[in-house]
Amino acid sequence: MAIYHLSVKSISRSVGRSVVAAAAYRSGQELTDERQGLTHDYTRKQGVEDAFIVAPDGADWAQDRNALWNAAEAAEKRKDAKTGREYELALPAELDAGARKELARDFARELVARYGVVADVAIHEPGREGDNRNHHAHILTTTRMAGEDGLGAKTRVLDVASTASAEIEHMRGVWARQVNMALERHQVEQRVDHRSFERQGREQEPTRHMGVSAMALERQAARKVPDREPVTDLGKQNAEIRERNRVLETARKAVEKAQELFTGLEKKARLAVGLARKIGQRMELEREREAERQRQELARQAEIRHQEDIRAVEREHNLERTRSRGRGRSRDRGYDPW
Repeated sequence: MAIYHLSVKSISRSVGRSVVAAAAYRSGQELTDERQGLTHDYTRKQGVEDAFIVAPDGADWAQDRNALWNAAEAAEKRKDAKTGREYELALPAELDAGARKELARDFARELVARYGVVADVAIHEPGREGDNRNHHAHILTTTRMAGEDGLGAKTRVLDVASTASAEIEHMRGVWARQVNMALERHQVEQRVDHRSFERQGREQEPTRHMGVSAMALERQAARKVPDREPVTDLGKQNAEIRERNRVLETARKAVEKAQELFTGLEKKARLAVGLARKIGQRMELEREREAERQRQELARQAEIRHQEDIRAVEREHNLERTRSRGRGRSRDRGYDPW
């Protein structure tokens, strides 16, 4: 089943992070942070399926990953500056590698077009010890708009509380639509929804975010004893939530099946009633036709009797006339039978 996931977080100096180091890790490359004088070498990192940069028209210089992220660091002076923004996306396992890459590129293009930033895309394979369907992408963007001459103004819309939530919700919807369009193009029936279970009207409880530390402990325990029970509190809570959701899903499917059965029976009943009405109407029509035929037959027989009566009267009249003429001839001859 296709899974929806999109999370957005900032790369900030306030917690000691470097956007150059983040870009090196996600792309699996070696980059040098000129501000700190540190080289970050992740060329041995496994699981990086592909990495590429999407930049605004004219910003060809940004295709150099090392130059791009050092420019992002150099553009900020504050100790608590946000030097990058990361979008983490779940890519549908139902698509092949080429389709997943194109889907990630489409979303990066949307970010570039909407905010004028540069997007550095890294596509990762599922971890060896995790869910083998967990294809995902990390899209690292600048916090400043990019042009031919370098980085320019800050994109404040994602930094201000009054607009950030709406913007992120908008992009979550964009990602859901892009995923569904890709699934449809590749004739995959499943669809995703960026809305919460509550907004979808689904009685399903969301699991809690595990975090890096808890996931590491769970994976370590799974390596020692496969299929064992969760060892962390978060893992146990999520296991209980998944079990409750499983029970709810089973009940929901049972209700849906009962509703389908009821709907089927109701439809059959309507068809039966309709058929009975049609049969009744045909029978009533037949009765009316038979009654009409009987009326016509009675009328015909009455007409026959009437004609016979007329003919009988005519015969009697003719006979009487004949008798009258016979009596007349006898008187003329002087014959009196009496």
